[in-house]
Formats: sequence, structure tokens, C-alpha cells
Amino acid sequence: MQKRFSFSGSEPPATTAENGISGRRRSGDVYETLRSAILSGEIRPNEPLIEADIAAALAVSRTPVREALQRLAVEQLILPRKRGWAVREITALEAGENSEVRAALEGYAAQLAAERATDAEIAAAAAVHARRLAIDPADDKARVETNREFHGIIVAAARNGKLKDAILRSGRFYFNGSVARMTSPEEFRLSNEDHAAIMAALQARDGDRAEQAMRSHIMRTFHIFEKLSYPSLDAPSLAPLHAAHGEKP
Repeated sequence: MQKRFSFSGSEPPATTAENGISGRRRSGDVYETLRSAILSGEIRPNEPLIEADIAAALAVSRTPVREALQRLAVEQLILPRKRGWAVREITALEAGENSEVRAALEGYAAQLAAERATDAEIAAAAAVHARRLAIDPADDKARVETNREFHGIIVAAARNGKLKDAILRSGRFYFNGSVARMTSPEEFRLSNEDHAAIMAALQARDGDRAEQAMRSHIMRTFHIFEKLSYPSLDAPSLAPLHAAHGEKP
């Protein structure tokens, strides 16, 4: 395995003192790193995940890697193989079901955010939206980063940790670089219009309107990706999650 993963901090976690809070934090870091790489398409479906290789790449012992892989298995993001684990394929039907769940959960998060967000949080979401309007539609990285930041602010502003966790678990189909490359400038424009509607509802403190706008946005976006990927629910897997960086399905 190539050393392609990175932690959010400047230094990888130390490999000593595996027990207690430090060990749990290390396990959580490895989990978040691997999960993000899977959902972003950096680690592709059916790609093997070997404990020793991951530990070497992340400069940690095998204990936090083993714990992280077990958590990913519970989420059904990976499956056991004869030697180690592999990223599980996600069917088009399953991706659709996940999107329906996420639309309900994140719609409710938007409703709560309209009621609970501070003025500073709403201003932060508005600032991200403004940045997103100014980026080049061909800048896949900026599109993905601003999308996640916008949604992340809203979910955090809902002030419900259990709801946030449930939304993360429903994110097996995720807007990533491979997906962004497939969408057109017109679809990017429509996504920004959706964000504008969500933003207007938040600024008006209209929870019902915020929930409906978020639900519509998530499902409309998913249907575009589904159409670009596979024409039927019998498709073995959703193409954007399988495409290598720079490839077309």
C-alpha cells in the first residue's frame, strides 16, 4: 500500500502508550482517515486493506488499525478477505436508499440549524456559499471541499451529536472528486441554486423551509449522479465510486 493517507494534524499519532485515551484517539484518527479515503474514492472498491501495510503507511502500530477496520466492517464499508479486508462495492440501489436516509436526516439537521445556529454560524455558511459561487466549475477539489464545508457547518449547527453520527453513517454515497468530474457546469449551477435556497431559509430562521430545501437538494443531486452512473437499479455498483482519478466511467 502506498503511503497516501494523512492525518489532520501536523504529526501522525505516536506509536507508544496504546492503552487509554491516547490509544482510543489514535484508533479514531485511523478510522476517520480510512473512512474518508473510502468515501472520497481514494481507496477504490475491492481494493485490499492489509493491517501491516496501513500501519506502516500511517506510522502507527497495528492495534489502532485493527480497531479501525473493525469499525469500518460494522458500517459495511469493508468486507473480510482471505488476507485482510477489501472495500465493499456499493450497489446503485443501496446508494439510492442511503441517499433517501441522508435526505431525511440532513433535512432535519437543517431544520434544527435554522432554529439553533448562532448568527456567526449562519454567517460562516453564507461565506462558504459565496466562495463556492466564485470558484471555477472545473476545480473539482474546490467544489468538493466547499460542498463538505457548507453541509458540515449546517450539521454542526443542529447541535445534535447523535444526528451528526447518523448522517455520517448514511454517507456511503458521497460527493467526491470522481463524481465532481462527471457533472457539468450547469449541474454545478443548479447545486449552487439549491445551496442558495437552503441559505435563505437559514437566514430567515425558517426551519420547515430549510428542511424541505435540504431534502430536495440531496435527492436532486443523487438522481443526477445516478443517471450519469448507471441507468438501472440492477447495476453492480455506482460508477463514481469505482472510477480512478481522472478516469471516465
